[in-house]
Amino acid sequence: MVRIAGADIPDNKKIAFSLRYIYGVGPRRAEEIVESSGIDPNRRVHELTEQEMARLREAIDRGGYLIEGDLRREIAMNIRRLIEIGSYRGTRHRQGLPVRGQRTRTNARSRKGRKRTVAGRRRVARK
Repeated sequence: MVRIAGADIPDNKKIAFSLRYIYGVGPRRAEEIVESSGIDPNRRVHELTEQEMARLREAIDRGGYLIEGDLRREIAMNIRRLIEIGSYRGTRHRQGLPVRGQRTRTNARSRKGRKRTVAGRRRVARK
């Protein structure tokens, strides 16, 4: 594993695919980074020399991308701001419910967590 921008990227994959292991780098941005560093996109990470690794790191720094910790901090600050101003989206974040208008009667399990049974009223059996 090679460490770039505070993230471990796999050795045995092509450069553009390995860069996607960095939080905030997707397919398009990975291609931009490889292109701006001037490295052949078909090469694998373990084939790169130290100079090429340095060029990759420099391309990421020069690009001005928000990645890893900075991006996570920015997202957390945005959510905190929404909660503080009391917006609808902020209240949904606070309650742990879907934020973007999805239904909650069914299919909100990834946001709401595991299903918990709630005790209901018991009916008395009639004779």
